[in-house]
Amino acid sequence: MTTVTIEKKKRGKARRAVGRLRLRAADRGAPTDERLRHADGHVEVGDDGQGARIYTLRDAPLDRLNGRGGLEPKEYSALMKFKQHWVQAGLQPSIGSIDLARVFASDPGGFSGMAKTERQVFHRQRYREAVQHIGLRASLVVERVVCAEQTLEMAGFALNWRTPAQARAAATELLRDAGERLAKLWGIG
Repeated sequence: MTTVTIEKKKRGKARRAVGRLRLRAADRGAPTDERLRHADGHVEVGDDGQGARIYTLRDAPLDRLNGRGGLEPKEYSALMKFKQHWVQAGLQPSIGSIDLARVFASDPGGFSGMAKTERQVFHRQRYREAVQHIGLRASLVVERVVCAEQTLEMAGFALNWRTPAQARAAATELLRDAGERLAKLWGIG
């Protein structure tokens, strides 16, 4: 709900109303009804102590699996650390624009795909180390479910499982195994 406050100030003999639109503290940043329906009950509503509600949407596939008790806490932590390295390495896809006046050719001066900072180099090394440790098949599932937030079913279909139940079961097993291996690699436990 939006409230409007009108302040009246005196300037000489004439009065004028200055309107200012303010949102109540409880309504700032509130998710839409459609977004809450999409979250399917995986929403935590908290309070910041100043009268505003804080919404935490836990509807990513990894969060849902963890909420159902499908992962051990150390597996969840290790998989989230994998995602952190992936994000900090700058490996997430970005939306760019196209220069229509440019000739369609590669851009060697832009160093696209290269790490831009030493920090990105460090995180890319940790990411590659993790991928080598868990193997390519498991890393495919981890990247799809944890990083790209695709469903377990879609990750299982990428492994050529034919039925949804088999796809979910195979992806879940590989995800748990990868989480266990990463927890051992990084000493989480």
